[in-house]
Amino acid sequence: MHASLVLFGVVATSVWLGLAYLVARRSFAGFSPRMRRVLRATVLALALMPVITMVVGRLGPFGRGLLPMVGFFAMGLLSIHFVGFAVTRIAALLVRWIVRWRSGSAAASAGAVDPSRRAFLQRGVDAALMGGAATLSVAGYAEAMRLPRVVDVEVPIEGLPAAFDGYTIVQLTDVHVGPTIGRAYLEGLVARCRGLAPDMVAVTGDLVDGFVPDLAPDVSPLADLAAPDGVYFVTGNHEYYWDGRAWCAHLRTLGLTVLENEHRVVERNGARIVVAGICDHRAARFVPEHAPDPARALAGAPSGAPVVMLAHQPRSAKACIDAGARLVLCGHTHGGQYFPMNLLVHLVQPFVAGLARASRGWVYVSRGSGYWGPPNRLGSPSEITRIVLRAAEGPG
Repeated sequence: MHASLVLFGVVATSVWLGLAYLVARRSFAGFSPRMRRVLRATVLALALMPVITMVVGRLGPFGRGLLPMVGFFAMGLLSIHFVGFAVTRIAALLVRWIVRWRSGSAAASAGAVDPSRRAFLQRGVDAALMGGAATLSVAGYAEAMRLPRVVDVEVPIEGLPAAFDGYTIVQLTDVHVGPTIGRAYLEGLVARCRGLAPDMVAVTGDLVDGFVPDLAPDVSPLADLAAPDGVYFVTGNHEYYWDGRAWCAHLRTLGLTVLENEHRVVERNGARIVVAGICDHRAARFVPEHAPDPARALAGAPSGAPVVMLAHQPRSAKACIDAGARLVLCGHTHGGQYFPMNLLVHLVQPFVAGLARASRGWVYVSRGSGYWGPPNRLGSPSEITRIVLRAAEGPG
């Protein structure tokens, strides 16, 4: 395993378990001592389950099926609970500050709330947090298990030849075939894509979470994915966690065109567009020659032909547009995947979901066609995206 992954795993696990310990220690004060111990032990046990799941997942066949489903469900449930804990504690601090400010002294506010009433209120808050997290997790699970909806998007492209007006590209991204998503789910995705009869298919990374020998049977339905102008793939960060080079080689055997900082030209009635693709934003950490390079991807491309660029992470979008792309198709964010993460993700990503204008081009970020980790899609449903190119009369 790559050293950076080991370091990240150690840090992330330490933070996760530390946070679980903090929440467990600071919660359930309103319950009886015995119930308090039980609830705190439950929180810590739930926090350990996804850690065990991820460790076992790299060791063999026990990393798939029921164990990871339970472990990742626990991760989602606790992450929602942790956010709720933070919000309620911050709100409580604000209320105390306001009461203290209005009363004029700490002494005057100290006895403002009777201890028995405070315990009752604390029990209510903790019970609401637990119940709310469980309800949201179950609702999100039901959404995650469904095949994605089809999202139709029209994109106006300046200089698009008339022959390509109405050209359709179906985008799949972030399927994450692996611990909890298998062959049956991918077969459903492929069948739905074929039913859309696109001109081209774009798979923008994070297709898998596992090594080629373990997942080859599960990804084999991709051999049935077809379109007149080809099926194109670019790597996401997760491919490199599981041997990116091996996955690129294997996907080529299934008929996918893997774009490693390169392009292809599509022609219709003498008119041309370019489909290009770059490697993942962080690929160079694992495979130095896979450092993303939009300029290299477009080297030798016909001048004046509109460019559609595939790039897994939205962080790459600006560089792609600066290099000449008119439309950049991305994934990676999952749209935050589930509430309330779909609100927090806006703090760390330049583009989160949907179509956005960027300089002289457009960026479309798919919410993803599967999920990673927690089987939860509440508030950010998965999607298969059908993109229709339209000729723009003005600057597009």
